[in-house]
Amino acid sequence: MAGRKRRRLKLLTASYKDDTRISKQGDAEQDEQEAWSFLPVELLEFIISQLTLKDNIRTSAVCKTWFSVALSVRVVNKPPWLMYFPKLGNRFEFYDPSKRKTYSLELPELHGCRICYNKDGWLLLYKPRTQRVLFFNPFTREMIKLPRFEMTYQIVAFSSSPKSPNCIVFTVKHVSPTVVAISTCYPGATVWTTVNYHNRLPFVSSIWNKLVFCHGLFYCLSLTGWLGVYDPLELTWSIRVVPPPRCPDNFFVKNWWKGKFMAEHKGDIFVIYTCYSENPIIYKLDQVNKEWVEMKTLEGVTLFASFLSSHARTDLLGMMRNSVYFSKVRFYGKRCISYSLDHRRYYPRKQCHDWGEQDPFESIWVEPPEDVSTFSWED
Repeated sequence: MAGRKRRRLKLLTASYKDDTRISKQGDAEQDEQEAWSFLPVELLEFIISQLTLKDNIRTSAVCKTWFSVALSVRVVNKPPWLMYFPKLGNRFEFYDPSKRKTYSLELPELHGCRICYNKDGWLLLYKPRTQRVLFFNPFTREMIKLPRFEMTYQIVAFSSSPKSPNCIVFTVKHVSPTVVAISTCYPGATVWTTVNYHNRLPFVSSIWNKLVFCHGLFYCLSLTGWLGVYDPLELTWSIRVVPPPRCPDNFFVKNWWKGKFMAEHKGDIFVIYTCYSENPIIYKLDQVNKEWVEMKTLEGVTLFASFLSSHARTDLLGMMRNSVYFSKVRFYGKRCISYSLDHRRYYPRKQCHDWGEQDPFESIWVEPPEDVSTFSWED
């Protein structure tokens, strides 16, 4: 009888210890959760501000405090605007694809100019009549002139804002399949520098800009898909031994060589192949394995393609992510043609377009103004 009581007492003691241990573990977990919940707001703001938009949204679901902080530091990028060139007059239209709204602005400074490229809010302009090359910011109206230069069939780009000490303007055109003429200039220079380079592989420059600046180098896609690289510091030009992006047989139709676009995003270089009746194909350059890899997803990146310059954005809200936006607006200026890699279709539906037939000097993607309300827009 005494042995049975001892065993029962031992079981009760063990049960009590287990309950105490579980209780302590629960208290510890609760204390840990409460510790995270009661972090100083300043510390929470700093931590959450370092997150991507996707992780910021996930973090906001933890509790009311975190939701409030995540919302306060959430940064959503603005997409570029599509700038349309008028056939007559100086009134330019600007289309915001996120709000599907069109603005217009009188820009008499652009009279007689040909727009060549855009980056960091600056347009690169060329006046054929006077051979004047200049930078122009359409929203601040700032203008920076470069030396005169005859720009005929060159493709052209610049590395950064003309206010940056590292800004370089780069043009290239083929003299023959084995020789290219490269001209460079920079704000403050008095003349352009032109040097002829011999190619180890044939290189015929493309008709429209397929040219990006990435990690200090200019990358240029030839008419047949070979990649030329110019180093402005070392003053060297080379053709990378990277086989051209594979083009499907059914893409070899009329204007196949026009419907290509090139963009750069944080060290990644993308090429977009389009064909009238087919879905576009996006390739990314694998610098290590020296090959173009077809992309089934852009992992949240949005590409904005136009003949003169193409751009990339992340942290855009809604259906704009993981898509390609083209420089064409339909339905009386209400919808920009886009292609979703998630849904593998064009929007609006059945709006595939023969980009080879489009006038390259019809439009260009540009940086939007910081504050739309400060401008006197035309109705």
